Amino acid sequence: MPKQLIKGNEAIVKGAILAGCRAFYGYPITPASEIAEAAALYMPQVGGVFLQAESEVAAINMLYGAASAGVRAMTGSSGPGMSLMQEGMSYLAGAELPCVIADIMRGGPGLGNIAPEQGDYNQVVKGGGHGNYRTLVLAPDSVQEMASLTELAFDLADEYRNPVVVLADGCIGQMMEPVEFPAAVAEPRIPHWAVTGTADSRGNLVTSIHLDPDELEAHIRHLETKYRRAERKEVRFESWRAEDAEVVLVGYGIVARVLKAAVEQAREEGLAVGLLRPITLYPFPSVELRRLSRRALAFVVVELSTGQMLDDVRLALEGRRPVDFYGRAGGNVPAAEEVLAFVRRICAREKRAREYMAHA
Repeated sequence: MPKQLIKGNEAIVKGAILAGCRAFYGYPITPASEIAEAAALYMPQVGGVFLQAESEVAAINMLYGAASAGVRAMTGSSGPGMSLMQEGMSYLAGAELPCVIADIMRGGPGLGNIAPEQGDYNQVVKGGGHGNYRTLVLAPDSVQEMASLTELAFDLADEYRNPVVVLADGCIGQMMEPVEFPAAVAEPRIPHWAVTGTADSRGNLVTSIHLDPDELEAHIRHLETKYRRAERKEVRFESWRAEDAEVVLVGYGIVARVLKAAVEQAREEGLAVGLLRPITLYPFPSVELRRLSRRALAFVVVELSTGQMLDDVRLALEGRRPVDFYGRAGGNVPAAEEVLAFVRRICAREKRAREYMAHA
């Protein structure tokens, strides 16, 4: 398939179809509406199903039904819509149903606005629904990754029988870039545990209710074992000039692209600055952060929020190094130059600290 110049939200749908997705249930919401629009166009062309639900609550429960039947299915939404889906996501995780959910983040809380933000991090990465569950979370920083990480999301969803979220800010959803798609198309397969209305699947049971406390605890322990396995096997990140960095910037999505420019500008000034971009927000690259802390003197987290991933970076580093924060909110995206100005101050502070220790 030749390169295509397409929008990030459309790339998600094409990636999903190539991964074998054949059902989309959703409700339009800016800046994610093109996902539903593209699904309405392309799903019927491959024999799939598109249904505009009456609400996000309806959409997530339709996803539950399709996943129960073994169909690779997905939905897409943004902040307020994701809030409405949280109960359904808990049910999907509890019933061990694989599916993919795209969240194209916008400003909040409440209705907020339709500009890009990263304020859904806690809601998605920490699990906004009730109970002991996690969702695997992938964070693309380009339109190419909107496609390729969506394909990966379906494989991970099946591997762990769990919802997987593709978490992108509004910039990545709305921008247009060239995308290369793989030539191979995954053939939809019905898993052995699915309920398909046949004699073979008569004994299968899809449920998240376990009334006996010991039975429920055993189920929760089983889920926890899956999440620990994912933490060992599925961590993904990009390291950009970080091996010799004294100050490591940490950011994801559109922010990571800004930070790459800031790193290059800092290097031109002789400042040893690098970038760590988490690709999986859960599982989080905590081990890599600790490894970088052996050389790095400080870390700077940059987000389109007032600081949510910040907590995970601090937890990962366990107090080994200072962690500073620079954030914009409300739909404002920082320029590389303003990040660089902040980084200069951090570098100057660390230089003074080294000089003080040398003379102490």
